Order: sequence, then structure tokens, then C-alpha cells
Amino acid sequence: MAGAEQTTGEYIQHHLQNLQVCRVDGDWVWNQCAGNFYTINVDSMFFSIVLGVAFLALFRKVAKRATSGVPGRLQAMVETLVEFVDTSVKDTFHGENKLLAPLGLTIFVWVFLMNLMDLIPVDWIPGLAHAIGIPYLKVVPTTDVNITFAMSISVFILIIFYSIKAKGIGGFTKELTLQPFNHPLAIPFNLVLEGVALLAKPVSLALRLFGNLYAGELIFILIALLGIWQLPLHFLWAVFHILIIVLQAFIFMMLTIVYLALAQEQH
Repeated sequence: MAGAEQTTGEYIQHHLQNLQVCRVDGDWVWNQCAGNFYTINVDSMFFSIVLGVAFLALFRKVAKRATSGVPGRLQAMVETLVEFVDTSVKDTFHGENKLLAPLGLTIFVWVFLMNLMDLIPVDWIPGLAHAIGIPYLKVVPTTDVNITFAMSISVFILIIFYSIKAKGIGGFTKELTLQPFNHPLAIPFNLVLEGVALLAKPVSLALRLFGNLYAGELIFILIALLGIWQLPLHFLWAVFHILIIVLQAFIFMMLTIVYLALAQEQH
């Protein structure tokens, strides 16, 4: 709930502000990092790492206790997820790559868990943090463009790596310079077209996820301004937002699989 001493604009700005630390004149300072390139969004890093560790611990626990008999609910859920991702990879990529399915599973579950934090009422965790002296706290890592770009750039590096591994440096260079027009005079034009198409992959991955989750978080913040009426509206928007949460995790996973499959295809 908005504090009585805050205006609407201040309340919204407060909830959109990350807990930051940066280096200024040789010293580490908190929340005075406007325009400083060497800035760490501590809350985004903290929640993304915690959720990643929770994902690994949960799946490790299920794997160690897996039984060939009638599975429990948790094992059944994990097996369903694994089969779903494995089927998605096999339907999209027809080669052999032992990394692709585990990568797809990791991306889907990790992004889903980060997105899921958006369903927690916006004042609950930041309110507890404020009570112990933490002035700012954003709990949804995927509403931080730095996190989404970090993931998409990692995928981009894998795209380059597997392209060169499958086709060699010469083959990769030919793709950039001799497509779509296979003529030496068209090399500059081809390079611009293919270069833009290549760079658009990580940019679109990052901005699509960030934009959808940031917009959803902003709506939750606006709902919180309604005071006592926020709970029914929060519930209604959360029911709809669950679709976005799952869909964005699925899209990020599928585009990663598609991009890596295309990287290894011989044209």
C-alpha cells in the first residue's frame, strides 16, 4: 500500500528503483549510481541467484529420490517438464547436441521462477526490506533489462560458437558475406543485412522478456495504489498474468532452441 507521505509518482518511482551499489572515486557507495557504468543491481543479482540455486536444489533432490514405481507429485511434475522440453528440442532440432535439452530446461524453469516473483504483492517483500533498513528492493529479476540482456548475450555467444563449430570460420564468414546475394560486389550489402539479422536475435530475446514483465509489474504497482481495493484487482490481474509468465519463459526457451538449431544447419 502506498505510504501517506508519498505522492503517486514517488511511489511508482520508488518501486521501479533497484538497490544499487557502484564504485565512485575508489569507494563503493549505495544508491548514488545515476549514470555510473560500474553499477551492480544487487537485488536483481540476489533474487536471480537464489532462484537459480532453488531450481538446482529442487531438481537434484527429485533426481536423487526418483523411483521407477508410481512417482510422487513432485517427481511427476519434474518428469513432465523434462519430457516437454525434450520433445520441444527433438521437434525443432534434428541433429545431435547434448547441451541443447539441458539448456532449454534450465532456461524455461529459471525464467519461469523469476517471472513468478511478479505475483507477490508489490509491497510485501519491499516493505519487509524497508523495515530492516533497505530503502529499495525489486524482486522480479526479469524486469531488469541487465538480467535479460545477460541471458540473451549468453545465448548469442553460443550461437556464434556453434555456428563456427559446425561450419568453420570460413563457412560462418561466407554466411555473413555471400547471403542472400552470392556475388562479391554484394558483400557489403549482405554483411549489413546478415549482421543486423544476427544482432537482432539477442536484442529481441532480451527486450521481449523485459518489456512484457516490466509492463506487468507496472500494472501491479498501479493496482497497489488503490489501497483496500487492490486485493481483488491484484487477484484478477494475477490470473491473467500467469499466462504471460509461462508464455514468456516458453518463448525464450523455444527461440533459444531455434537459434541454436539454425546456427548448426548447413545451408
